[in-house]
Amino acid sequence: MFSVIFPGQGSQLVGMGKEFFNKFDLVKGLFKEADNILDAPLTKIILEGPKEELDLTVNAQPAIFLVSYSIFQVIKKEFNIDLNKAKYFSGHSLGEYSALSCAGYLNFSDTIKLLRARGEAMQNAVPKGEGGMLAVLGSTVDIIEKILKDLVNDNSVEIANDNSNGQIVLSGKNDDLNKLIEVLKKNNIKNIKLPVSAPFHCKLMNKATEVMKKKIETVNFQDSNIILISNVTANEITDKDELKELLIKQVENRVRWRESVINMIEKNINQFIEIGPGKVLSGLIKRINKNVKINTINNEIDIKDLNL
Repeated sequence: MFSVIFPGQGSQLVGMGKEFFNKFDLVKGLFKEADNILDAPLTKIILEGPKEELDLTVNAQPAIFLVSYSIFQVIKKEFNIDLNKAKYFSGHSLGEYSALSCAGYLNFSDTIKLLRARGEAMQNAVPKGEGGMLAVLGSTVDIIEKILKDLVNDNSVEIANDNSNGQIVLSGKNDDLNKLIEVLKKNNIKNIKLPVSAPFHCKLMNKATEVMKKKIETVNFQDSNIILISNVTANEITDKDELKELLIKQVENRVRWRESVINMIEKNINQFIEIGPGKVLSGLIKRINKNVKINTINNEIDIKDLNL
């Protein structure tokens, strides 16, 4: 049994999807549609950069979705491979929107509009320079939770992403993160400050939650028989009203990726297909379980090598 998975922010790179764009009119059409919907030169930013512009949250989120969705459509329509036979669809943070759209819960236009709004809301939720994120390597959730609990009460740092065994990402105010770095050093816990301009997936995102609540509640979700694994709960979900609620909660809540992968493997998933730029999720899954098969789809050869 296999699962289809979609990457999140940080997977973007200038030129992603170029091979598909050059070869398939279907992809050119989707890129053009995205530019028209957003009234912005997203195609140019994706294919030509500059990197600084692509890396902006407001561009990176719709861009990664556009490339992931385009590759999914090429697999389906140009190669006649039915990925809807997957037991589960899942995505990391913004990748959850890619999963929802490819699974038929959300149409293309609504998804890309929501992600532009999400990118703007998350970027603007905290004044620039006030918040950040920190990757902690080689530790466990239990150890980090205990360290956070022992900090002073008004400390803003929270676990934002539980990504894999030995990779946890924290979010909070930069002042609080700097204090935590000193504590981690004393405990010989390796950490790296991430090059992001906002502290995603923590309570500091509450303004973004309010924005996304209003946006998501106005969007029409369709029924689908594909089962999604939610970032917020790491469990199965198909009810479209519950999906809406969880997407709203997702802005501030921890991305439970490690738990999601373990849950899927325990339910007999032995193959993961990562659709979208980069190989970030494939790398995380290898750290969680070395025995499952992983395919990353970034070019035409990857599709031809796909065995389901």
